[in-house]
Amino acid sequence: MSTGPRRARSSENGNAPMNLVVMKFGGTSVEDAAAIARTAAIVKGRVAQGKCPVIVVSAMAKVTDQLLRAAGAAAQGDRTGALAISSRLRGRHRDVAAELIQSPNECASTVDLIDQRFDSLDEVLRGLAVLLELTPRIADLIVSYGERLSSRIVTAAFRERGLDAVHVDARQIVVTDSEFQKAAPLDAVTEKRAQEKLLPLLHEHKIPVMGGFIAANEAGVTTTLGRGGSDFTGALIGGALSAETIEIWTDVDGIMTADPRVCPDALRVRVISFEEAAELAYFGAKVLHPATILPAVKKNIPVAVLNSRNAKCEGTRIISLAPHCKSPFKSIAVKKKLSIIDIVASRMLMTHGYMSQMFAIFDKHKCPVDMVSTSEVSVSLSVDSNASLPEIAADLSKLADVKYEGRKALVCMVGEDIRGQSGIAAQVFSAIRHINVRMISQGASEINMSFMIEEDDADEAIRSLHAAFFQNPDPAVFDVEARKPQTVNSGQ
Repeated sequence: MSTGPRRARSSENGNAPMNLVVMKFGGTSVEDAAAIARTAAIVKGRVAQGKCPVIVVSAMAKVTDQLLRAAGAAAQGDRTGALAISSRLRGRHRDVAAELIQSPNECASTVDLIDQRFDSLDEVLRGLAVLLELTPRIADLIVSYGERLSSRIVTAAFRERGLDAVHVDARQIVVTDSEFQKAAPLDAVTEKRAQEKLLPLLHEHKIPVMGGFIAANEAGVTTTLGRGGSDFTGALIGGALSAETIEIWTDVDGIMTADPRVCPDALRVRVISFEEAAELAYFGAKVLHPATILPAVKKNIPVAVLNSRNAKCEGTRIISLAPHCKSPFKSIAVKKKLSIIDIVASRMLMTHGYMSQMFAIFDKHKCPVDMVSTSEVSVSLSVDSNASLPEIAADLSKLADVKYEGRKALVCMVGEDIRGQSGIAAQVFSAIRHINVRMISQGASEINMSFMIEEDDADEAIRSLHAAFFQNPDPAVFDVEARKPQTVNSGQ
């Protein structure tokens, strides 16, 4: 059943429709039957506007975490516990499908497919409980079931609601290297596959539905793009098809001036540049996966961050060149669970090749560095706290004296031309003068000022900074209307 004919206007090369939009829906947008029904209504609205959508969905909320728990239990020999988690997930997916799909035949075939997938998952878990070794390759296979199931249920639900949806296995399109659990896409192959498999469907006025996050290497072995990778999938497909827009649908109204759970008066940012959004994503903003922006930047495709629970909200638009903002900052992000590593080498610091030796150690352990500060005899770095820290410190101790401390937070303030604003650093640190600052980075980027503090002080720092810099926000960039008190009708 179809909602009616749609005319897909083609671009000059006769390939991709000019009105093509890639719509990625996160876990909370497909978490249950009600959420999937809302998602279907949103897609119907885009079709009514003459758009040609490609749909990318995450696993249902919390499913990936539970699949990882099942994998962990099986790897420890707890076969019963692993299969119990799988059984609960099976029931959840069956219940959602039964609630969404009224057609007896469609419902029966969807539930049967769900059972087949879980039978396959249970076999993998039983084998893992015997082997007692959870390799990255097996972990990717197990967590892939979340998106493989959600995309099937969403496809059936769309068809039930009159959308001509067709399921596409993302593993046949997104091709990666073999770095399991955080695979890197092979752009040229992925673009070719996307055009070959998705464009014919679009020209037949069908709506492709695929899972995000999951992919496969060139041998066809399942890989994943890392946690949060569904956003990345949406951007990859959008870039491959030269989409008109990439829409990231989540459960917040867009990019905010700060985390609204910490600052209840946080404002929605109406428009922001690719560069600013990428900084915020990397330094802790949860709305976007850090890699999301890259494919969009390459093709100059606008990205919209929208709320599936409040579809009327215009969200945040991310474009190559944002309008000038009268306010000094656009947003404040925070990255927690970091550690500071202090390296003191009084005799070797300025020796040729010393810094390269030091960073080679971080490369060896595949540990990214967030911030670096140097003095005459020491280097301080911030890194994600992880299990490799003792090994990293042991290797570094061959070069210098080393100590490290955990429970740190990196605060990142993003805005345009921060480096060119006189006195801005004084204003920032005056606002948090009651908080001890461990490391400072300004000047490395024109749009970013960052500093390291104790994790326990992070929320207080964010509130103080927000109060200092967002009292008179620029209405051209921020949704100031949301801050105005709503008029109450006393007659009601």
